Amino acid sequence: MMLSKTLLAGLAALAFCAPIAAQTPTGVWVNADSLTDAPKYAEGFTHFDYVNPDAPKGGTVRLGTRGGFDTFNPILPKGEVASGLGLVFETLMTSSLDEVNTSYGLLAEAMKVADDYGSVTFRMDADARWHDGEPVTAEDVVWSFEKVIELSPTYTQYYANVTSAEVTAPGEVTFTFDMTGNRELPHILSQLMVLPQHWWEGTDAQGRQRNIAQSTLEPPLGSGPYALTGLEAGRTLTYRLVEDYWGKDHPTQIGTNNFNEIRYESFLDEAVWFEAFKGDQFDWWSEYTARRWATGFEFPAVADGRVIKEEFPQDYNGRGEMVGFIPNLRREKFADQRVREALNYAFDFEELNNTIFYNQYARVDSYFFGLPFAAKGAPEGQVLDILESVRDLVPAEAFDAPKPNPVSGDPTKLRENLRTALGLLTEAGYTLNGTQLVDSTGRQLSFEILMHQPTLEAIAANLQRNLGQIGIDVQIRIVDTPQYINRLRSFDYDMIYTSWPQSFSPGNEQRYFFGSSSVNEQGSRNYAGIADPGIDALIDQLVAASDRDTQLAITEALDRVLLSHHFVVPGYVLQYSRTARWDRFSRPETLPEFSNGFPTIWWWDEAKAAKTGGAAQ
Repeated sequence: MMLSKTLLAGLAALAFCAPIAAQTPTGVWVNADSLTDAPKYAEGFTHFDYVNPDAPKGGTVRLGTRGGFDTFNPILPKGEVASGLGLVFETLMTSSLDEVNTSYGLLAEAMKVADDYGSVTFRMDADARWHDGEPVTAEDVVWSFEKVIELSPTYTQYYANVTSAEVTAPGEVTFTFDMTGNRELPHILSQLMVLPQHWWEGTDAQGRQRNIAQSTLEPPLGSGPYALTGLEAGRTLTYRLVEDYWGKDHPTQIGTNNFNEIRYESFLDEAVWFEAFKGDQFDWWSEYTARRWATGFEFPAVADGRVIKEEFPQDYNGRGEMVGFIPNLRREKFADQRVREALNYAFDFEELNNTIFYNQYARVDSYFFGLPFAAKGAPEGQVLDILESVRDLVPAEAFDAPKPNPVSGDPTKLRENLRTALGLLTEAGYTLNGTQLVDSTGRQLSFEILMHQPTLEAIAANLQRNLGQIGIDVQIRIVDTPQYINRLRSFDYDMIYTSWPQSFSPGNEQRYFFGSSSVNEQGSRNYAGIADPGIDALIDQLVAASDRDTQLAITEALDRVLLSHHFVVPGYVLQYSRTARWDRFSRPETLPEFSNGFPTIWWWDEAKAAKTGGAAQ
């Protein structure tokens, strides 16, 4: 399931699912929902096992972010949404960090799924309040749903099978579907972010009418544990713990939200960003470059223990990913599958891993890399049966074992791979004319790689240099983040380097990644411009899967078909997160299985802070 950064911080809480036999009961009110295994925490639980229920409250945590912000409206598809709004807004239900695909009641105290999975009803918690003291109502839920599908193409796709949202009883809201048997839809809707209708339809301090369809820098009203209390436009955001937060004694909130203040500092330049961390301008650093992790932390605060480096494998326990160079099939030059496949033979991952990655990465070979159901070997059993059902719509290659990525790493292997690439390009109608690879009209094959992260330039240069050896002109264009986002949303690029995150329960989001219905939806994540009937058919089967085994078999079949089209030059991933922090915080002795939990379950440690010095409180 795809989640925005405003709803949740990503897919870290999603992980491996047991057989679907223990799924959420239907026809009865329940306080927890699971797509697969029975919820770990029974009704009436006091707190999650991984928190410290006696954690002290106090102190400030300062977080650094790349890029600025220009709106506090969390649902518009345009603009740079401010970091941290998930502290202000809440969802109907909330996930635990030591389970997968499991949610517990928050704004909604309970849910009831229809026996045929044709609808789901949520019963609101009567104690839930907005920060102005007004109750969070079922009407707020309906209004939020209607506005998000009206204004955001992302959620129009995501909620495509929801036909209506209605208040069906006092404090109850029912979502009705255009299909039965979709076991994911109730869970998806439990993650709906709820906004205050009365506030958005009211006026601001100057008497001006607010408009949910427009951007705003007015601090928003929410129901969450923090309120936005201070800002410096484009630079600093300050969130303050709400003293009378309605959910402070809620079992899902005990032991969490332990800081009085959470501050976000924005930086436009990455080098300045890192220097600011070294200079103690914020507290936590997540490292994205292997070289800096290996060589860039030789400064005094690390040597004397005031800054701690730590790797967290649990951050990757519950996630999968396809990442790489993605050509835009909306450009005719990438329409031929042989051209796309040829590009992969020119990417020398092994050279990069040996020279600048410090051998920290693994090469991606699946759209669900890192998950146990990624395709391996030849298809058999139910997977083969599913592929047979779409045989006439998918490449024959999907019925073979997935092709391994080409391996280079030395000049001899690279030359052989480039010969293979040139052979594919020749089959596609190109000819090497001197130093240029040209089509039948004499036009050189050329394209631009659009990027906004200078740290990735060396990666793109590897592909650029090697393709240049077989006559392809590749240009690398680095733009600022706002321009990159605008061009990404309008599909104004030849090629980008980005990713599709995947969970342990693939479903509706695959339409938004790979479905024909999203190919022309500006702002969608169909980056490659995929519009393929075979892929559409498999996604339709996946959404309607009746049990876990079928879901995983269809996912594996989808993986094989996507791989056989060569839509991506696969990149590389870490299988642990690299972090550094100023040593002012403590945490529970045992962290949850699927997240390091910072800063949600950590707390300010006065003794450590006194030794480290320099932090704001």
